[in-house]
This record gives sequence, C-alpha cells and structure tokens, in this order.
Amino acid sequence: MTSTKRPTESNEEMKEDFALNLEEEGEVKSSNLNKAAEAIKKSLKEMENIPLNIAITGESGTGKSSFVNAIRSMGDEEEGSAATGVVETTEEPMRYPHPKYPNVTIWDLPGIGTPNFKADRYLQSVKFSQYDFFIIMSSGRFKQNDIELAKAIQAMGKKFYFVRSKVDSDLHASKKRRKKTYNEENILNEIRQNCIQSLEKEGISDPKVFLLSCMELEKYDFNKMLDTLKKELPKHKRHAFLLSLPNLSRPILEKKREALKKDIWKRALTSCGVAAVPIPGLCIACDVGILIDAMIDYQKAFGLDEQSLQQLANKTGIDVSELKSVIKSPLVLREINKEFVISLLGRGAAGALRVAELALNWIPILGSIAAEALSYSTTSQMLNEFLEDIAEDAVQVLNRVLQSSV
Repeated sequence: MTSTKRPTESNEEMKEDFALNLEEEGEVKSSNLNKAAEAIKKSLKEMENIPLNIAITGESGTGKSSFVNAIRSMGDEEEGSAATGVVETTEEPMRYPHPKYPNVTIWDLPGIGTPNFKADRYLQSVKFSQYDFFIIMSSGRFKQNDIELAKAIQAMGKKFYFVRSKVDSDLHASKKRRKKTYNEENILNEIRQNCIQSLEKEGISDPKVFLLSCMELEKYDFNKMLDTLKKELPKHKRHAFLLSLPNLSRPILEKKREALKKDIWKRALTSCGVAAVPIPGLCIACDVGILIDAMIDYQKAFGLDEQSLQQLANKTGIDVSELKSVIKSPLVLREINKEFVISLLGRGAAGALRVAELALNWIPILGSIAAEALSYSTTSQMLNEFLEDIAEDAVQVLNRVLQSSV
C-alpha cells in the first residue's frame, strides 16, 4: 500500500481522537470485547440502513426534477431519472431512491398551488411527516405559496431551506446587459440579499437561502448548503447524506473522507471481536468480511468501483481507461476479496506495532491483551491508508473530468 498522503498523526492527536470517540460510544466502555464488538457491529449496520427522506418542493417550473437528478448524480435522460420539462411534470409525490444508497430517497413533490395540490392542503396531501427536511425551490422571487409553506413546515418542527435555482441564467442575462460593469460576485450577493430581505419581510426568521444551478451543481452556494446540512442533520442522517452526494468537488470528497475516517476505529475494533479468526502465518485474528465490506464501501463512496467509473465515462465522454490511468494507487482498482485483504493484513502487521501501545493505553476494552491490540492497530492502519489512497485518487479522477470540461 502506498504511503499516506497526509502527515502522520502524533500520539497526542491519536489519543485525543480515541478519547472523543470512546466518550461518544458508551457501549465500548464494557470490558467484554465480544459484547462491545457485537454492539458496534449493530450500530454500523443501523447507520448503513438508516432512512433519509429529502423533499424537493416549490412552485411548478423551478427545476425541482432537474435538482432531484443532479443530487443523485444522474442525467435527465438516464433510466430511473425524474421527468423534466418546462411545465409541471410531477402530478403526485414521486419517490427516487439513490442508485447507490437505497436508504437515501429524494422525493420530487408536485408544485404547490397546482390544481391538485392547493396551498392550504399541501402538507397533508404530500404526507408531510415522512420527510427529514424540505428544500423549497424558486427560479425567481419566492412567492406567497412558498412563504406559507415554509411557515407551515416551521410550525411542525421540520427543517427547510430555500434554493434560488437557475442563477446561471440570471448571470448570463446580466452579463449581456452590463458588459462593462459585470461582476459575478456582486450580482450573486444582490440576488441572495434580495431573497433574504423579501422572506424576512414576510415573517420568515433567519431564512437560509442558497443560490444554485442544476446544470452546474458544484458551483455557487452548493458547498455552503452542504456545510449547513452537515451541521443541522442528526449524526447518522448526516453520514448517509454525505456518502450519497455526487463527487462534484474537492470539498465534497474531503467531507466523505472525514466521515469515513471517523468510523475506522469502530470497524477495526469489530474486526478483532465476534467472528475474528486467526490469519494463517500472522499473529493476528480478524473478521476479514468486515474489512472487505469497509473497503468496498470506500470504493463506492468515492466512485472508483468499476460500475461508477463506467457511468462517469459515459457521462463525460472520457474513455474509462483514461480515467483509470490517473489513479496512482495500484490497490484502488483491485477486486476486493478475501485473498486481497489478507495480503494487505500481512503488510500492515509489520508497521502496526507503532500504534499497538497506544491502543493498549487508550482503548479500555482491549485492556492489556497484546494480540487484540495488534489486531486492532493492524486493521486500523490498513483502513486508514486505503482510505487516504482512494480519497486522493478520487481527486485525480475529478481533476481529469474538470480538465475535459474547460
């Protein structure tokens, strides 16, 4: 495995990380390794399957369906995409599961104020209670229907966010009108402040407004919106949301790396408990299946599995072999199977002793059991290095795609 791309954590930093995680997970403080490993395994499974339902709503013609497709990294003409058009195309709440993460569902709701969905009965008609948060879209000034909907959502204790769509069209029109004085940042600020002020005048307190273009989702306020959702979503829902995001920018890739890194200690601890078996030729006992699942998850999250790379090639027109050519780590494109993982464990065992002592001192569940500490540190190191490699290679693939779009 290639060396990690980031500076090695100091012992103090690693101790702090372990301490914070242990404080968050009370079940790990038990002295029974198998019991704790089973509890963590259950927690990881629940996190993987936790449902997240995102509702996209607003008046007709605001680009709701295009946003549903873009957030799922799908084109408007792909099989399974939401139907788009210049008039209202959604006649009832439409469910669109994420193609990679079926626990994440984007709902394309009919436009508020359409004949079958009057404003005063809208929330009841679309089964309001099943959604985790709402995104209210408008392609111009937010209308009275949007404001009344926001107030109703707020009264019921749900989160909502305003998205001003099609700002690329506004900028294009502005550029044609103001050829000498055109300033993109100033125009975006003007649009944003105008939206905020008009919403505040209507009684919406501290409205969260984001400017987006479904044609160029990674631009404008998209990362700002992600940061807001990351702060406001519950922990497990946040994890599901982050992993499901399209790999459009370096900030998104970094958010995914951070989210996955936080759970490595859990996977490592679980791998040396419950179903752990001795690895031939090594003084390590690990649940290889757990490690296989983790590494496959990393490939999927960063879009470097075979299917994702082929889809990206089809979408961008770049040959898949060219996308693969920028991937530096020889391990990232390998098939993840038992033999592959065991070979990595063998390499990792040699360097794991440097953190085994830390594991003994800072993970109560391991106590003074040297073999379990070595197993933990070996698998932890292996997953950390694989994650860093695949995150860095995802950046290389993104850079290649961005170069072709210039």
